[in-house]
Amino acid sequence: MNVVGDLWKRGTQEIAVLAGLGVAALGGLSFAYIAQETFEGETRQIDEAWLLALRATGDPTDPIGPRWFELAVADITSLGGYAVLTLLVIAVAAYLLAIGKRTAAVLVVGAVVSGTVLSETLKLGFARPRPDLVAHLAEVQSGSFPSGHAMLSAITYLTLGALLARFHKQRAVKGVFLALAVIVTLMVGVSRVYLGVHWPTDVLAGWSLGAAWAALWWVIAGIAQPSDCSE
Repeated sequence: MNVVGDLWKRGTQEIAVLAGLGVAALGGLSFAYIAQETFEGETRQIDEAWLLALRATGDPTDPIGPRWFELAVADITSLGGYAVLTLLVIAVAAYLLAIGKRTAAVLVVGAVVSGTVLSETLKLGFARPRPDLVAHLAEVQSGSFPSGHAMLSAITYLTLGALLARFHKQRAVKGVFLALAVIVTLMVGVSRVYLGVHWPTDVLAGWSLGAAWAALWWVIAGIAQPSDCSE
């Protein structure tokens, strides 16, 4: 009976690794396609259309919706900012260390730190200007492609969601963690377009590469700690 259980467990782990590699490959290819289309000018029309769709007719400085909604979106976008993500990662890593899950802590920090370096390197390499079609409703300083908020929120929240899901056996609980991670990631990305600081393709590229990076680290976690990331 134990032999059968061990074989089933090993097979499940191998499937999870293959699935992670598949997501990583799909995300990487999606990013490459979006980058190519964007810098060939093929996405300019749809980028402009989506930005203007989120502005009052005839006034590119006025986002759609009441003032309280604009303020709420500004709060949501901060969930993908460096300050919030840094504090979140530090808190999670400290918790994992406190309960003896050192490998999990290292994996979380490694995924986010390496993703941040990759994001900033790509921004410098592509050097895409920020949207000039509408007013910026948030302070920005770096390049536009890919969206750092979209990419890093995908890496951080998807990694944490997957990690938390590994610590629970109930499928419903796993689903809740993963669903919340996806929802927060999507909200952060959309907020960047609403605030006028990113083209939609910047966000799509950030989501694609962020998901790919999170999946790649999921695979690393599965190899390093095949059971539950515990020491």
